[in-house]
Amino acid sequence: MSDKTVFTEKQYLGREFIPLTIRLALAMFCFAVDFFTDERERSGDLLMVVGFAIIIISIIMGFLLHFRTRVQNKSILLDGLWTTRLVKIDLNSIVKVEKGKYSRYLFNNPVYNLHTKGTIRFFTAGKDAIHLTDRDGLIYIIGSQHVNELYRAIMEEMK
Repeated sequence: MSDKTVFTEKQYLGREFIPLTIRLALAMFCFAVDFFTDERERSGDLLMVVGFAIIIISIIMGFLLHFRTRVQNKSILLDGLWTTRLVKIDLNSIVKVEKGKYSRYLFNNPVYNLHTKGTIRFFTAGKDAIHLTDRDGLIYIIGSQHVNELYRAIMEEMK
């Protein structure tokens, strides 16, 4: 067995389009209200500080790694943020691999190793995912922005 990584994807928390748009709209609202307040009101200064804080937090979140997906040695390795544990999915126990949508909803929260209703979910951004079913009937849903490359790498490793 080689330790060669077939596929690697890093997903960052602050790079999702919709939450980024919401944060920037809030910052613009703070700046607009600050612009229209009278000079004698001190709440305008507070709104300016809040607006800049939202922008700085958005910039920092753009570099904050949520999780990394790697396919190597007939397994999928999901390495999360700071104190999360490494999740290793053995591809020898997988019976079905499908490409599909992560969720039917427009807004989805980032999750890592979320166990609900017989599924384990990993998601940061995008709308596509890989659905893996193991021998026990447990379904792993791994969200990816490069779902075709991830699917190809999984199928290549399963051979």
